[in-house]
Order: sequence, then structure tokens, then C-alpha cells
Amino acid sequence: MPARGRRSDDNPLPEVPTLSESKVLTMREAVSRFVRDGDTVVLEGFTHLIPFAAGHEIIRQRRRDLALVRLTPDLLMDQMVAAGTARKLVFGWLGNPGVGSLHAVRRAVERSYPGPLEIEEYSHFGLLCRYKAAASGLPFFPLRGYRGTDLPRANANLKQVACPFTGETLDAVSALHPDVTIVNAQRADAGGNTQIWGLVGAQREAAFAARRVIVVVEEVVPEDVVRADPNRTQIPSVVVDAVVEEPWSAHPSFVQGYYDRDNAAYLAWDRITRDPAELERYLDEWVHGLPDRSAYLARLGEATRDRLRPGPRLAGPVDYGDYR
Repeated sequence: MPARGRRSDDNPLPEVPTLSESKVLTMREAVSRFVRDGDTVVLEGFTHLIPFAAGHEIIRQRRRDLALVRLTPDLLMDQMVAAGTARKLVFGWLGNPGVGSLHAVRRAVERSYPGPLEIEEYSHFGLLCRYKAAASGLPFFPLRGYRGTDLPRANANLKQVACPFTGETLDAVSALHPDVTIVNAQRADAGGNTQIWGLVGAQREAAFAARRVIVVVEEVVPEDVVRADPNRTQIPSVVVDAVVEEPWSAHPSFVQGYYDRDNAAYLAWDRITRDPAELERYLDEWVHGLPDRSAYLARLGEATRDRLRPGPRLAGPVDYGDYR
């Protein structure tokens, strides 16, 4: 198990929770307690499990001057930039997948609207290596892949080091210790043992790298459910500070086994984000004008949720055996 990233003196590494200890909070409580103005905030999830509900709560609580970090910023980051939460975006790729640009991000970078936005670009693997370095207690991580590209000219944080064994020149990225990492997952127990299946991105590394971790799940389950299927546990309770049970929290992205991707929403976003007034109306209607995710789901409507619910496709059973 990789070492936990550095934590501040006033936020020490927690003890392993007992069966009776619960870290379950509401989304409002978790964001209020653990996300602070000026923080570096990772919101991870690769293709599915994108933490939209958490991002919307950050917008509602009007957090400011955040450095937002994500391997693949898409609609959520566009919304958070448009809402004025971000001073910086750290990423490996950005866009509306399969559709086009993030126009709110473009306006911020190109015209400083609604405010200036600093960008710091890596390859996917380069940013992942920043998480891995921090999660492993290392100051940097060596890699190949930037030679012959323009990224070192665009990002002064990309360095070169000599291999102590061969003398070969390698690229290097520094460890990234987020103030808070927020990840979505299918389920967790109340103590924070978190299980993910389907596409797995950088959630585990980003959680171990962070000083504070919020896990948002479709359902909180008893600990014996988690213990009965341990290979799905990607993030252990020891690194988790808060567990939020929030069904449909990743919409319009998808959660494997719970609901499908809302492709219509991604297509509609291209029109919305091109027009600042239209985007502001969206934020007023779907974020600022709603108290929580339950109200979002009510506005989304049962017909849309029915359309996105997948049919069953059960995995084969696994017998872990009994060594009595």
C-alpha cells in the first residue's frame, strides 16, 4: 500500500476506524468542512464517476481562488470556471468529449472572463505521475515522453534529471499534494472503505496524495458487504475524511452499473457554453437555484432517469474460500 501524502500538523493521519465509527456527512457538511478558499482541489473520475454533485456544491458555497486539478476536465470544470471558483486549472486534456471545446474555459484563458485563469498542462501520464509521487512519499517522478513535444516550453515545471544508474536524461514531474481530493465511487462503508468497478482512473493515487479526502458514493453499504468483495476496494478508510451518500451524483456522466452517460446533456452543453448569458441561466437554474442534489434530481425528472437506467449484467460469482 503506498504511503499517505503529507498532512498538516492540525490534520494528522486518522486512526483506522472501528466498526462503530462513521464518517458519513451530507454534501453540504463535507464541502463546508473540508474545502477552503485557495485550496488545490482534485476532482477525479475517468469517463464515469465524475463528481458533478460535489462541484455544484462548491459553486453553491461560493468557494474562490481554487486550483482545480483533473486528468480530463470536461463540463464540470467549464461550469466551475464560469461560476468564478477557479484561479488555475491543472490538467492533461480538456474539452467536451466527442463534441468540442469548453468555451467558458476558453473565455477565461483568452479574455479573462469572468476572471483570469492560469493553466498548467501535462500529459495524462505526467499528471498521474505527480499523484503517484505524492502518494508514494517521493518528491518527484521520472518518466519518458516529453522529448519532441512543445509541453516543456509551455510548462516550466517539467524538468529533466539524470538517471543515477545509467546517466540517461529523463523527464521529471514534481509531487502534487492536493489540499483535498474528491472522488466518486459506486459504494463505500460508513468508515470510508471505497469500492470502484468499471473504468478506474487516478482516484486511488489522488486520494493517497491528498491532505483531505471526500468520497461521494451512490450508496453506503454495511462493512460486511465490502469485506465480502475486497478486490473492489480501491481506497481504504484510513485515507478518507468524509463519506457522502449521494445517488446520481455523477450525472450527466455515468456510474457503471447504476446509470448511463447522458449524451444529450453533453451535446446540449456545446450550445449552452458558447453563450455566457445562456450559461449563467444554466447555473442559476441547475446550481444556484437548487438547495441540493435531491432538488437537481427532481428537476431532471423521472423520465430522464428511467432512460438512463441500465439493464442488469451480473458478474460471475467469486468464491474466496474458507480456510477453516
